[in-house]
Amino acid sequence: MNKTGVYSKVLKRIVFTIMVILLLTVLIPVTVGIYYFNKADFKCPNDSIYPEKYHVKSVGDSIKYIEYDLLHRNKYGLWEVYISGSPLERGTKYGVLTKDLLQYQENVFVEQIKEIIPSDFYFSFLHKLIAIFNWDMASYIPEEYRKEIYAISQSCSHEFDSFGTPYERQLNYHAAHDIGHTMQEYMLVGCSSFATWNENTSDSTLLIGRNFDFYVNDKFARNKIILFMEPEKGYKFVSVSWPGMMGVVSGMNDKGLTVTINAAKGAIPVTSAMPISLLVREILQNAKTIEEACQIAQIHKTFVSESILIGSAIDRSAAIIEKTPSKTSLYKESDNEIICTNHFQSKEFMNDSYNIENINNSDSKYRYDRISELIRESIPLSPDKVATILRDRRGLNNKDIGLTNQKSINQSIAHHSVIFKPEELKIWVSTEPWQSGAFLCYDLKEIFDNPNRLVESNDKQLTIPADTLFLENDYQNILDYRKQFKKIRESINSGLAIPVQEIHSFIELNPNYYEVYNIIGDYYNEMNDIRKAVEYWKKSLDCEIPSVYESNKIRNKIKDYDKE
Repeated sequence: MNKTGVYSKVLKRIVFTIMVILLLTVLIPVTVGIYYFNKADFKCPNDSIYPEKYHVKSVGDSIKYIEYDLLHRNKYGLWEVYISGSPLERGTKYGVLTKDLLQYQENVFVEQIKEIIPSDFYFSFLHKLIAIFNWDMASYIPEEYRKEIYAISQSCSHEFDSFGTPYERQLNYHAAHDIGHTMQEYMLVGCSSFATWNENTSDSTLLIGRNFDFYVNDKFARNKIILFMEPEKGYKFVSVSWPGMMGVVSGMNDKGLTVTINAAKGAIPVTSAMPISLLVREILQNAKTIEEACQIAQIHKTFVSESILIGSAIDRSAAIIEKTPSKTSLYKESDNEIICTNHFQSKEFMNDSYNIENINNSDSKYRYDRISELIRESIPLSPDKVATILRDRRGLNNKDIGLTNQKSINQSIAHHSVIFKPEELKIWVSTEPWQSGAFLCYDLKEIFDNPNRLVESNDKQLTIPADTLFLENDYQNILDYRKQFKKIRESINSGLAIPVQEIHSFIELNPNYYEVYNIIGDYYNEMNDIRKAVEYWKKSLDCEIPSVYESNKIRNKIKDYDKE
């Protein structure tokens, strides 16, 4: 064979290889993506909804009501909502009463996504990816909740219809907590909770506390909803979340069953199933004991790993349902307390590689140990003492680890913080800022017996006072620290220098936090002052760093530049 024939044969092989690579890496994924995008079925209900038939009446600027259902903004800025009826009635009335809040919340959510992804092309691409990811999600969601969400969506804005109908968007928003699992390194989800009972509490009854550290931005957390729900079927319940959220992340029903969720480490999901908040909603609406809650959890398939802390007035104890897409386990403690952060504790997950890596490398075990330490110091616990634990900013052995450290129980990012006393059907809900404002007490028995009580529902005698010591001292430092942090980050991105005095002032705001020195090191690196960059990175390593991953990043930067 002549050279021309050899070259031709080789060229054909190269072309064939390239075509195979393109087929495997581009064409097949694109084809599969188009298939699932076109196949996506959100199972939109075909019921006729007539929001206009519900006539809203107002009392002043803070109360709106439709017959017995109402929306009230209390003097602390919390929105209290009471909704009853069938799924369509509940959803429609909720949407009509909270229309402005729904539209504000979606604007904030979309605004935040656009800040992260400013390109219209990539934003549109993200929408298509989510549609592909959630293509079959609706089939896992009970029809009751789909109808409720559909009815709510009739009051939503059409401004973002290019990214899906209001119903499709609202359904996708219910998976926001789950999608946040893939962002754990950015602390979108890193919650702490615990329960204690018998001789560990001042009156031997069950007490539960939780911080819900799901952080999008300050605007997202501005409007908090305390939703009192009287469904047509199932138990009445209260849920604490945000406008439009009909799933549950923190709640208690009128049988004294409480439910809170904490993200756990697991494989990155490739397709969705039932959003965890809607699974928790089903538990809260239909279970009165730990066993019944576990049975419901086993029935449904979810697409993320989650710890679900269940408290039960009937059982007079608490347990944790540990759930992954493939397995469900119930974890109980022999002692009179149980602590839940972001790792699994049961035998079933003891050898799970994701769980082992999470325990060894994240801040979860550290927060667990700190809660245990504080419980020991606080026995016997009362609601006031639970609030003190939830507000704690220090590390083990009371070490000052810096404000906003992820190893703190209180990182000053909590969307809300709640305390439950299930046997008395009482719930305390935090007010701004974060969990540092007053905790307002609500008595579910009184409210469900007389919904009109909601306007003056919180028991002022049982209000837990604000953390005035923090508000007078560290609160402003945190605000200034975050403002200065953002300014330094912008300087790094722009390459513009900032005055040395501002660097020193920045350190004084939060001198024991590793990230202060880490970002200053990054800044000096950008300014080509490698000696100072390494100096500050080394100072960062002297502080309490939240994860092995983060400390290794800093060590690698030092290794790359340190010539000593």
